[in-house]
Amino acid sequence: MNAIESFLIVLSMLPFFPFLLVYFIVLHYKKHKKSALLTAMDVTTVFLIAAVAALFNNTFDNGFGFYLILILLLIALGLIGSAQTRLRGKIDYKKMFRVVWRMTFVVMSFSYIVLMAFGLFSYILDLV
Repeated sequence: MNAIESFLIVLSMLPFFPFLLVYFIVLHYKKHKKSALLTAMDVTTVFLIAAVAALFNNTFDNGFGFYLILILLLIALGLIGSAQTRLRGKIDYKKMFRVVWRMTFVVMSFSYIVLMAFGLFSYILDLV
């Protein structure tokens, strides 16, 4: 069990590896680039959430990172659900979760890059 946990921790800290791994595996079996890209995005989002939460906690020296992401996801679900209700009169749950999940991938990717750069620069400044 320890090896599996270590492997998942490594994948969480380097979330572009699961993206590439899933992308090429799905591309090999399905031979469809769009399907491979969307599946890789969906799988990688879990690893990005873990990585961004850990980076947030380390950068700002607190334990609120995961809960902040969870609160933002719940707010996004509420806003998308409200917009669907106003536009269509009903909520399509599958579409709502898919939109929020894919938006989470984009936001978490950007957050990962920003927090990684900020953490790297602060580490370098601490050494000097």
